[in-house]
Amino acid sequence: MEGPCLLARSVKPLLAIILLTLTLMANITNAELVSYSTYGLSSGDQISITVFGEEDMEVETRLTDAGTITYPFLGEIRVKGKTVGELQSFLTSELKGDYFIDPKVTVRITEYRKFFVSGEVKSPGGFSFEPGLTLEKAVALAGGFTQRAARKEVVVTREENGHLQERTMALNNSVLPGDIVNVKESFF
Repeated sequence: MEGPCLLARSVKPLLAIILLTLTLMANITNAELVSYSTYGLSSGDQISITVFGEEDMEVETRLTDAGTITYPFLGEIRVKGKTVGELQSFLTSELKGDYFIDPKVTVRITEYRKFFVSGEVKSPGGFSFEPGLTLEKAVALAGGFTQRAARKEVVVTREENGHLQERTMALNNSVLPGDIVNVKESFF
């Protein structure tokens, strides 16, 4: 009778170790996924592309209205919607073999496209985006609210999956490049 009980007691710690290992591996995988940018490039973004050790391949360019860039050897490339990581991978795979043995491509955003603030603010217009920007900070860049501003009725128009979406947002929500922020007028 000791055989099955002894086996059960020795299997429990082993199962606990296996479950702990799987949990840690899942957390590491999730951490790696979160660390990559999900920001999709679009018209107006300015990017810098370098290939380590290849000065002739260094390019700083702004995405066209069609969301394309021109790159040596490859010509015009549609990059709209790609993340920086996806573009790096794409360029690496396209340059590898025919042009370079093992290219080390780096892509970075040097300037984000502008966002726009209109409505009941003191200085409406287009502003340079910086990561971490909230609606409150965007309104501050536009000179702050006017006296007639409805501070709780800030409508943001944002392109999502190729369609413009309009929604009312709180002042602590994030602003993204290309957003159109419209501060409505208060009735009181």
